[in-house]
Amino acid sequence: MTQTIKLDIMSDPICPWCYIGKTHLDVAIKDNPNHPFVIEWHPFQLNPDMPSGGMDRRAYLEGKFGGKEAAAKAYAPVLEHAQKAGLDINFEGMKRTPNTLNAHRLIHWAGIEGRQTAAVSALFHAYFVDARDIGDAEVLADIADGIEMDAAVVTRLLNTEEDVQAIRDRDAHSRKMGITSVPTFIVGGQHAVPGAQPPELWTNVIAELTQAQ
Repeated sequence: MTQTIKLDIMSDPICPWCYIGKTHLDVAIKDNPNHPFVIEWHPFQLNPDMPSGGMDRRAYLEGKFGGKEAAAKAYAPVLEHAQKAGLDINFEGMKRTPNTLNAHRLIHWAGIEGRQTAAVSALFHAYFVDARDIGDAEVLADIADGIEMDAAVVTRLLNTEEDVQAIRDRDAHSRKMGITSVPTFIVGGQHAVPGAQPPELWTNVIAELTQAQ
């Protein structure tokens, strides 16, 4: 019997490299069904100071990168790697950059019900493919319903401060550990693997872990 190994993933649902990195990991896991990983997703907000209602995406990008041309240049490698991974990211459709605190709360609640990876997948699809505002409570409730969570309960919780501080504390803990970018994968609580690594790397890691058992 294969011994399980924890794979902790620091991620943000609006991070395109996180979406690409998860896609690569999914390929390796599908190709290696006897992989030892038990996956847990952890909050890391790219924009912790984002207004709660988010902001206009174009204004956000131009402010962050210093103009329209600089933003386009910064995103060129994202598009290239997304296409290589078979992903069609709908950047044109995205109108707002959301605050992801509530999305991280949904991921946390989904984890309690054993649906954490399903929640992460649904959030990535909603944001990058459907260009939905995943900072909006109604959108989050609809996503919850789509992964067989109770949308009414999620809506009620989103109207409270439930787990808000816990998410912020977990985010801060990751930063204190020295994590400065996402995705960051931590294998077995020891080895940090930063960035959207190709499926071949994960296949090699799975092989090494399996042989070591």
